[in-house]
Amino acid sequence: SPALGRLLTGNDDLKPKASPYAVLSYNYWSQRFGRDPKVIGRRFQLANDLYEVIGVAPAGFTGTEAGTFTDIFIPNMMYEGVTHDDWGWIRTFIQMKRDGNKERVRERLQAIWKSVQTERAKGFTDWPADRRRRYLEQQVLIQPAAAGLSYMQHSYRIALVAIGVIVALVLLIACLNIANLLTAQAAARSREMALRVSIGAGRSRLVQLVLVESTLLAALATCAGALFAWWSAPLIVASINPQDNPAQLSLPTDWRVLAFLSVLSVSATLLFGLIPAARASAINPAAALKGGDDPHSRRRLMYGLITAQVAFCFVVHFAADAFVSTLHRLSSQPTGFTAERLLTLETVAKYAQPVDFWFQAADHLRELTGVESVAIADVPLLRGDGSNGFVSVNGGPPSPLLANFLYVSQGWLETMKVPLLEGRDLRRDDIAPGSALVNRAFAREYFHGEDPVGKSFAKGKQIFQVVGLVADTRYRSIREPMAAIGFIPLRSAESLAKATFLVRTASSNPYALAPMLRREVSRARPELRVSNIRTQSEINEAQTVRERLLAALAVFFAGVALLLAGIGLYGVLDYSVLQRRRELGIRIAIGAPANDIATQVMLGIFTMVAVGTVLGGAVGLLLEPRIKSLLYNVNPFDVGALGIPLLTILVITLLAAIPAVIRGIRIDPVEMLRAE
Repeated sequence: SPALGRLLTGNDDLKPKASPYAVLSYNYWSQRFGRDPKVIGRRFQLANDLYEVIGVAPAGFTGTEAGTFTDIFIPNMMYEGVTHDDWGWIRTFIQMKRDGNKERVRERLQAIWKSVQTERAKGFTDWPADRRRRYLEQQVLIQPAAAGLSYMQHSYRIALVAIGVIVALVLLIACLNIANLLTAQAAARSREMALRVSIGAGRSRLVQLVLVESTLLAALATCAGALFAWWSAPLIVASINPQDNPAQLSLPTDWRVLAFLSVLSVSATLLFGLIPAARASAINPAAALKGGDDPHSRRRLMYGLITAQVAFCFVVHFAADAFVSTLHRLSSQPTGFTAERLLTLETVAKYAQPVDFWFQAADHLRELTGVESVAIADVPLLRGDGSNGFVSVNGGPPSPLLANFLYVSQGWLETMKVPLLEGRDLRRDDIAPGSALVNRAFAREYFHGEDPVGKSFAKGKQIFQVVGLVADTRYRSIREPMAAIGFIPLRSAESLAKATFLVRTASSNPYALAPMLRREVSRARPELRVSNIRTQSEINEAQTVRERLLAALAVFFAGVALLLAGIGLYGVLDYSVLQRRRELGIRIAIGAPANDIATQVMLGIFTMVAVGTVLGGAVGLLLEPRIKSLLYNVNPFDVGALGIPLLTILVITLLAAIPAVIRGIRIDPVEMLRAE
């Protein structure tokens, strides 16, 4: 139901460009128009069309793409691609009837899809037969879309599961830690509990007492955690996507969030608060008042909890090290070009403009102060898109592997700092079909590693002569190997509706020239307008947004896990020394050296740490295949992958043991025996 006016109907979607109507989102209506009801009937221009606002979508509806807030909804028939039979970037949503058969719907769609693809494939005469066959065998899939569909859901699903597992392990470490400390506290209060039982307190009252204390701790921790989450969640979401396409997620603290938080807190409190509560209620009053029961049983329980803590901590650090290694190795991948001081000016025109207009704008930019060099390309490198096609050499059949193509102007090599290895650069008057540059990967794949300069290749019906060989560069993704690229003269297109000016500046801060460059492009050619400005460095960094987020969160939680494990180790060691002070005092009295006392204090805990490390390492190796898609060139059996978490836990164990060892060594046998 609309919040205002009406929504789009089937009658608005009958003919191309026949229904220039628009529905605003509630969020956009609120921010842009202050919820003014008079917005209905107002007109605005979008691209080359004039639209009339007919309604406002309901509050809370942000569109069908999770991570993006849609501001304006328009009919499909107003979309440029609806009249192109070769455009497939359209999502189709189906509302099934209650008794509808999804498989029957899929089969009908498959038949329609097959006929469309067969008709399209008639024009793919340059395709290899195997590729054409696989194209025709594509299947229609029906996916659930109750939460919408988006690239972010696909890209971050496994990452969020991995972070969720890490968070759960940190929560378990915290709970085990509290259980350990409460068990130690219960041991220290054994005489108090014995007195309570002696004067008539039932076992249930002791359980209730300890559980109330655990609940108070859990309530305080839950409030602190909720405040931290409220502050940090928007910051984390803001770091998910690049600056030019930031993620937008609705994060309301509704009843579902509060219910989950409450259930989690209560469950953790009951599950781990019952351990010390049960130990406290099992007190033997006679034994406790005589000096205490067997302390070894409590130490065995606490050592077992420490083993679990160390195992969980190792898994968290193993994952954090894998994510950090992935980020480091991806970030240090050579790109084949120099991104420093390079600005990309993505420029559009209302209508396709002659290539000479674009060259005139580039010439004007070269004359500006602070500009070192200028070139034009259809798209920047590593932006994630581009064009490709099949290549044939010497009149042979097309290669089964696709080659990538980039349309560039003269000076592109100089601006991008890509070395020319052989031959010459493109000239301003080079056209296509005609001259082209290729990189080493292209020469290896299609010319079998021979010198390609002077040789020719065909892309469909176009024939190109290679005039130069250049070094390899990344193309779409930093994760992909150096791609085979053919560089085609920009003049091969008679006119362009969009392209990118690449400007290398003399200043170390390219953005200092951004406002001037934006103005000067339109001043040189009023038909052109700069739609987006980014540095090439930002484009490169956008390739590792997910990896940076994973590494940052994993390192943060690994630090929390390490701190909690250290506190737990310290608490258990301190309790151990307290319980064994009589034994240690007697050893010192009969001449035991300090190193023997230190060994006695540390032997049990280090054994448990070793067992926990082995268990954690085994779990980490078992989990590695589950997160393999998130990693890059990370071998879980590397010395660093297992050695760094092991060394980290060893260091924190030593640090936690130092105060307990000092306390054990400094026991005065005389004072201890007098106190006993």
